[in-house]
Amino acid sequence: MKLAGWTMAAAGLALVGSPVLAASLNGKERARVARAAPHDRDDVRYCLLQAKKGRDKGTVIGAAGGAGVGALAGGSLGESLLAGAAGAVAGRVIGKSEGTNSACDRVLARNP
Repeated sequence: MKLAGWTMAAAGLALVGSPVLAASLNGKERARVARAAPHDRDDVRYCLLQAKKGRDKGTVIGAAGGAGVGALAGGSLGESLLAGAAGAVAGRVIGKSEGTNSACDRVLARNP
C-alpha cells in the first residue's frame, strides 16, 4: 500500500479515538432553553446537548470511516479526502437523529 494510504488510515483511526467536544450550547440553543417552560428547562438543555454530541460524534466517525475506506480501497489522497467528506456529511445526518431518545423528542417538541 502507498505511504499516503497508510497515513490516511492512521489519521482515520486517530479521529475515531479523539474525544467529541460538545460541552456548550450556542446562542440560539440557549434562547430555546430560556423560552422553555420552567419545569422543562433542565430537560431541554440536556436533550440539546445530547443531540449536539450525537451530531458531532456521527461527523467524526463518518469522516474517519469514509477516509479509511477510501485509503484502504487504494484511492489517491484526493479520493480519500472526498470519501472522508462524504462520510462526515452522512455521519452528521445519521448522528442528528440518533443523538436523542423518544423522551427527548417529546420534550423538544413541547418546547420549540
